[in-house]
This record gives sequence, C-alpha cells and structure tokens, in this order.
Amino acid sequence: MAATFLLVRQPALSQTITGAWKGKTGNVRTELKLVKKGDSLLGTAYYYTSKNHYRRYAVRGYFDGQTNDVVWWDEALLEDKASGGLFGSSKEPVLSVADFNCPGEDKMLLDGSSTERDHKDVPKGPVALEKITSPTFTDEWDFVIDNYLVGANHPDIIDSIARLSFAPPPMEQEVPEREIPATTVPATAPVTVAAPKVKAPAPVVPAEKKVSNPITPEDKFTARTNKLQTVIPVTSKKIELRFYDNAQVDGDSIALFLNKKLIFKNIRLTDQPYTIFLDADELANDNELVMVAENLGSIPPNTSFMVAIVGKKRYEARLYADENSSALIRLIKQP
Repeated sequence: MAATFLLVRQPALSQTITGAWKGKTGNVRTELKLVKKGDSLLGTAYYYTSKNHYRRYAVRGYFDGQTNDVVWWDEALLEDKASGGLFGSSKEPVLSVADFNCPGEDKMLLDGSSTERDHKDVPKGPVALEKITSPTFTDEWDFVIDNYLVGANHPDIIDSIARLSFAPPPMEQEVPEREIPATTVPATAPVTVAAPKVKAPAPVVPAEKKVSNPITPEDKFTARTNKLQTVIPVTSKKIELRFYDNAQVDGDSIALFLNKKLIFKNIRLTDQPYTIFLDADELANDNELVMVAENLGSIPPNTSFMVAIVGKKRYEARLYADENSSALIRLIKQP
C-alpha cells in the first residue's frame, strides 16, 4: 500500500527559517515569505504601505544552518501596486544579509542590513523582521509554509510552486482596431500609374576611412550595465569558481572583473571547466565579480554555467551577458 500523509496547518512557530516574516527593511514595511530547499531559499517579498499598495518580488537566497547567516535578494518584480513614498522614488530591488536568531522559544528574528541589489554602495537601511503565524498577504507559498513539516518540504512540491510563483502575471494586450480604407477601388477598374521622375544621383565622394582602436574588455566593462545574477556567501578561505559554456559550445569568450579590476580575459568557454581560485583573505566584506562578454559566439547571448565551491558547499548559477549588460555575482563574507 502506498504511504499517505495528512497535510495540516501548524499553529505554533517552529524553529526553521521557512515561514512568514514581518517588520521593516529600512523604513519600509516588509512581509517576507521564505521556503528552504537544501541550502537555498525561495519565496516572495512584499514592500508595502497598506494591503492594497505594495511591490511584490520573487525572492531567492541562501541559508547556512551552521552559522545561521541568511542572504536573500529580490529576483524579479511580480506586481507593482505601490503608491508614492515607497522607498522614496527608488524602485531598485533589494539585497538583504541577516542573522537568524531565536531569543525566545516562540520568538524568531532576522536582524541585519540591506542595500540595493545591483549597487552594493547604496544602503537601504537595517533589516528587522520577526516570524509570524498570520501573514497579511496571500500567495502561492502559503500551502508549503503551512504544511512544511508534514510533507510539503518535498523538493518536487517546492519546485512546482516555484515555477508558478516566479512567473509574473500575464500582461493585457490591446488588440488594434482594423483599419478600413475610406474608398474601395473595384477590381475591374483600370488603374493608371504615372512613371516617377528619376533624378540623377549626386556623385559619390569616398569618405576618408577612419581607423579606430579596438574595444578593450575595460571599455566594455565601463559601457555596460551590471545585472545581478546570483549571490555567493563566503564562509571558507578558498573559493573555487568553474566556468562552462551553458549550452552549445559556440565560441563564447568572457573577461572577469573583481571589484572593478580586470583579473582574467580571453576565457574561451567550452564543455570543460575554466577554473579560477580566490582567497577570501584578499577580499572585502562585499565583493563584485563581473562577467563581461568579449564576444557573443555564434548563438547570442553569451551564456555561462558557473559552479562555485566554497568549503563543503556548492552553488550553481547560469550567467547571461550581451552587448548591453554584464553578469554580476556578489561574494559576501559571512561573520
């Protein structure tokens, strides 16, 4: 007989990062829902002034159960129903780093700090969230959170809800009205077309050929926008990064910048890893590793599959870069 289990609502707080959290990010009221899958976190975040005025983001992150360090960031904007005054005039997504602590049996807190997700030098203020049993907002994660300890923590269930939650609502598209011509010419009516007058072309004077300097990786790094792809918590002295071509090997070539300095260039991506090592002792507390596309290969955009080995932990990310943007990875040291 197949095993069965009953899904029931958990009335009390359980000492797990999975759950609903409420408080403030900076001076903005925040409700956060997190679901743990391995070391990864998935969920949603609401930044709101009222139940009807909010911004809702899909959230990703990581949790270290040994140190209780938590990192999460706004992955994608799902809804924007915010009124004026929310985070001032800024609509930039947020990245938060916090400590998961339990000062009492039924009291759990996330205390830390936040910055703009794509600009680590732009602070958004302290993070102060407390775990709650009755969230204000309802969404796809409620089923998993309510029944996490009695079966809903299965990876297949979490993945199925994640696919639903991370898809933004469909946008309504207006159907253009069909244009009706003012007059209709019968098919049998003779049509006379006057031959256009042809003007002799002006003589072409060859322009002087300008020789420009080749565009360097530094030029491309400066001209393109950095877009955050993932965040890696640094909990070990050595960091190993492996870069592969993400799909068909098509000649993609990349350069890597660490904290705005070029460290590697002319990296040809293949199905075999190009491996680099970083020493955590030489890193700042918050670091920006940027992958710049030197070319787009024969199948744009430039895509890379990155594997990060930090101590005994493994992180994976698919990185995308093109002629307008570069892939940003933030490496954040944990206390």
